[in-house]
Amino acid sequence: MALLSLLHYPDPRLHKIAAPVKQVDDSIRKLIDDMAETMYAAPGIGLAATQVNVHQRIIIVDTSENNDRLQVFINPEILSSAGEAEREEGCLSVPGIYDRILRPDAITVRALDREGNSFTLDAQGLLATCIQHEMDHLVGKVFVEYLSQLKQNRIKTKMRKRSRTAG
Repeated sequence: MALLSLLHYPDPRLHKIAAPVKQVDDSIRKLIDDMAETMYAAPGIGLAATQVNVHQRIIIVDTSENNDRLQVFINPEILSSAGEAEREEGCLSVPGIYDRILRPDAITVRALDREGNSFTLDAQGLLATCIQHEMDHLVGKVFVEYLSQLKQNRIKTKMRKRSRTAG
């Protein structure tokens, strides 16, 4: 396994639309393993392939306390959603930035697992929020884009300044 480099907002590659995975094979499973190592090391609770500059429809999530329940979603699609909840979100691609985002509180998602088997999952609460957040990455959307234009501009300025001082 290997740690992958994370893209940081406002990198334009974060806005690239991810292509569907055509076949789940060993290269996809290796990517999933590398993504998991990267997510846990960060540390985070979700990661989309887009965030590591791989533009395929793959997300991983682990909202467990002990980082022992990795969930893999290949080519995920939301079949239904219900309710509303506002939760604080952060993102490994926007380190140190957190804000409250309103999303559906419950979803039903269909995807393929790491072996390529189709499954359907009913998720609610934090898990539903995390899946939606990561799925946004697959269509080129970062959570800060739900915020006002003023907040987005402030975050972009802060992130650009941080990358200049780090690089």
